Amino acid sequence: MSDQYVIGLDYGTLSGRALVVRVADGRAMGTAVHEYSHAVMDRTLDAADGRRLPPDFALQDPADYLETLRRIVPEAVKDAGIDPSRVVGIGLDFTSATVLACKADGTPLCQTDDFANDPHAWVKLWKHHGAQEQADRIVALAQQRHEPWLARYGGVLSAEMLMPKVLETCQKAPDVYDATEVFCDALDWMTWQLTGVLTFAAGDSGYKRMYQDGQYPSKEYLGLLDERFADVFETRMNAPVLPLGARVGGLTAAWAAELGLPEGIAVASGNIDAHVTAAAVQAVENGQMTAIMGTSACYIVPGPELKEVPGMFGVVDGGIVDGSWGYEAGQTAVGDIFAWFITKCVPESYTAEAARRGLSVHDLLTELAVTQEVGEHGLIGIDWHNGNRSVLADANLSGLLIGQTLTTTAEDQYRALLESTAFGARTIIESFRSAGVAIDELVVAGGLVHNTFFMQMLCDICRVPLSVGRTEQPGALGSAVFAAVAAGVYPDVRAASAAMGDKEPNVYLVDETRAAQYDELYSEYRILHDYFGRGGNPVMHHLKDIRRRAHERAAAR
Repeated sequence: MSDQYVIGLDYGTLSGRALVVRVADGRAMGTAVHEYSHAVMDRTLDAADGRRLPPDFALQDPADYLETLRRIVPEAVKDAGIDPSRVVGIGLDFTSATVLACKADGTPLCQTDDFANDPHAWVKLWKHHGAQEQADRIVALAQQRHEPWLARYGGVLSAEMLMPKVLETCQKAPDVYDATEVFCDALDWMTWQLTGVLTFAAGDSGYKRMYQDGQYPSKEYLGLLDERFADVFETRMNAPVLPLGARVGGLTAAWAAELGLPEGIAVASGNIDAHVTAAAVQAVENGQMTAIMGTSACYIVPGPELKEVPGMFGVVDGGIVDGSWGYEAGQTAVGDIFAWFITKCVPESYTAEAARRGLSVHDLLTELAVTQEVGEHGLIGIDWHNGNRSVLADANLSGLLIGQTLTTTAEDQYRALLESTAFGARTIIESFRSAGVAIDELVVAGGLVHNTFFMQMLCDICRVPLSVGRTEQPGALGSAVFAAVAAGVYPDVRAASAAMGDKEPNVYLVDETRAAQYDELYSEYRILHDYFGRGGNPVMHHLKDIRRRAHERAAAR
């Protein structure tokens, strides 16, 4: 085992990363990263005719994923300085609910001449929110019919899920829908490419494709959404569903030659980018909530029994680790909000000061915000700048900052936005606890762990002890853990996580004085949360509708 290695592939929103990992102890041996050539297409269809996209679209080019694969694997193996013949498996994760429309041989429709200029033929990224109308219809009909599977998603459904996106294609681009022979999420498309075998991963299927208790929503229900949609799972998603850590197949000869790896090595069933992190940071036991915090945030926690949590993003038997129910919730924007504020709202004087002192603007604003007392800025923010994933599942909500005066500073607003995301996290945790799901520890991973001020704030606001994953690459390491299981090195994910994962426990403990002060602010946050998010004032919906109509008028000119 000491001279065996696995490769973890981590496909994010803007780039892909490979990590070569020693299976004996999880030591990272070498790594490589590559940014997607076309990034996220949310304004124009760059890879085709440059047409302007509707609001709330977020598309990608699948060719970027394969180009990235060809670059990062050989580079990571070279960086590791290992004998590639000692690599025994590959695991991968991907942004969840990133949906492809394909031919039967796996060719994406956007790569065909007939559909190269149709936006619905391109990859619909996780944060594509063009299907909110379809998500609303799916939920309304399910509520009307008392569909039992809806409770597994907290009684709501995000527009980010696969089913709304595919229904959107069916209704908005019927030619694309009719030509599609396979709809799949990107993580399953990638294992299909590597092995030549189409399978669906159990975790992703449960969370993102409404696969519960061994079945999809009924044909009768689907047909009521749209008669053309009745057989969508039967005809366009008809493949075996494999548990996490399962072996999809062996690496094909063609890909082995391209990547410089042994033919036939194990390729593990794909996983959601956030979910693999639990294994990387040793948070696979009941009550350990993993918080993956970067541009957005995902919260996952295993529990011993099924509980139906209002507003959760999903609960799946074995969705994180076999033997436990895996719960998921999330925020559609966290780091993205901070980045937006710095890019769009910070005066030039701050940028100049940061440059003079050799700091990032983030660091400068954090330094200034640290000196404030809790509540000194007089502000409350709502963290819905990219809609709300949990607990409202509403892409038509938008951000809010209240309490500004002529003396409000950039650091005041920055701190209020930090607090708003922590308040959003607390809302999620309280929803779980109210439904009987224990949250005993918060294990944080992702880029935001480096902001110690924000981490202590998160701990105090959520009132949960906070541990920190030690790995700098939790997604890739987590994928490597599953690769080791698929290769037969470890019997299960718990054993592999114990050997290969790593965390530093209880780095942050609750400061009761600050926590009590934050409680007062949080109570105001909840009032605003429910007022704007639960129908008290639908102004955010109205503004989105006005924006859409203005876009349509502009496009018609």
